[in-house]
Amino acid sequence: MPMIQSGHAPVETTTIASDRPRWQKELGQAVTTPEALCRRLALPESMLAGMAPGHRQFPVRAPEPWLRRIEPGNPDDPLLRQILPLPEEGEDQPGYVSDPLEEVSGDSASATSGLVHKYASRALLMVTGACAINCRYCFRRHFPYDEHQLGGSDWQAALDRIDDDPAINEVIFSGGDPLASPDRLLARLAAAVARIEHVRRLRIHTRLPVVIPQRVNTDLLDWLGDTPLQKVVVVHINHPAEIDDDVQAALRALAGTGATLLNQAVLLRRINDDADTLEQLSERLFECGVLPYYLHAFDPIAGAAHYDPGDERARALTRTLLERLPGFLVPKLVREVPGQPAKQPLNL
Repeated sequence: MPMIQSGHAPVETTTIASDRPRWQKELGQAVTTPEALCRRLALPESMLAGMAPGHRQFPVRAPEPWLRRIEPGNPDDPLLRQILPLPEEGEDQPGYVSDPLEEVSGDSASATSGLVHKYASRALLMVTGACAINCRYCFRRHFPYDEHQLGGSDWQAALDRIDDDPAINEVIFSGGDPLASPDRLLARLAAAVARIEHVRRLRIHTRLPVVIPQRVNTDLLDWLGDTPLQKVVVVHINHPAEIDDDVQAALRALAGTGATLLNQAVLLRRINDDADTLEQLSERLFECGVLPYYLHAFDPIAGAAHYDPGDERARALTRTLLERLPGFLVPKLVREVPGQPAKQPLNL
C-alpha cells in the first residue's frame, strides 16, 4: 500500500529562495476584475458593461507574465480574447451545458474525491482546483472543485484505489492546474505514485509554464527529474504568440528532465481558427521541444458557444495542415465523448 510520506528529503538548491516567491507572487497579484483588466490593457471603459455578466459567472483571472504578451488597446488580440468576458456569455445556447464531459454526473465520476477514472489504463488525480488563469472556453468552468479535489484523507484513499487496480499503468496530475500546488506536496505525491508497482508513467497536464514561465524553478525540475517513472508533460498552448523567450526557456528546461513534452490546443473561433496560425503554432512548438498532440474540437460548455468554430471548419483546417506540415507536426483532431473508451478522432 503506497503511503504519502512526510519525511521527504529536502532539495538542496541555491536559487529557490528567489524562484519560489516569484511565481507565487505572480499568482497572488493576478488581475481579477474587468476594471483592472481594462486599465492594464488600455481597453475602452465602454466594454465594462458587457464584461460584467460573464465575470459574475466565471471570474476574470490573468497574471502579469501573460498580460505582457497582449497588445494594449487591441480587443481582438488572440491572447486577450482567451480571457476576456464577452456579452455572449450570458446567452443560453441549446446543447451547451455545464458538464459537457459528464465528469460530475456521468459514469466516470468517482466515488473517491479527486479521482477520475475514465479510461481503463489511466487514472486522473484532481490535485487542486486552482488555476493561474481563467480561460473563458474552459470545459471545467462550472466544475465543482470544492467537491472534487484531493484533501486530507482523500489522498490516501485515491492512492489505495489506484494500487488496487493493476490495469492502471499511468497516473495523471490534473486540476485546475496541478503546478499551482507547492513542489513539496507534488514531490511527495509523485513519490507515492512511484511506489505503486504497476504504475509506469506520470503525466502532468499544466498551463502554468506558459502562463507564468517562472513556475519552472529548481524545485520543480529536481523532483520531476528524480522520479523513476516515465514522465510526460502536456502543456496547453493555443496560439504561437503565447510562446515568448521565457516560455521557450521553461519548456526546454522541462524537456531537460527527461520528460516528453506534448501540446494540446483547443480550436477557438477568432483566435486560432485559421491555417496560418495553426501551422505557425506547430512549428514554434517543435522549436521548443514540444510535439503537437491534440487539437480539440470544441466542448459544448455553457457560456462559451461564441468560441465554437464548428466541426466542419475544424476538419477543413486539419486537411490543410496535412498538406503543409510533416505528419509529426499535425495534431490529432479529436473530441472527448462521454462514455467512450478513448478520445474520438473527427473523420476528415
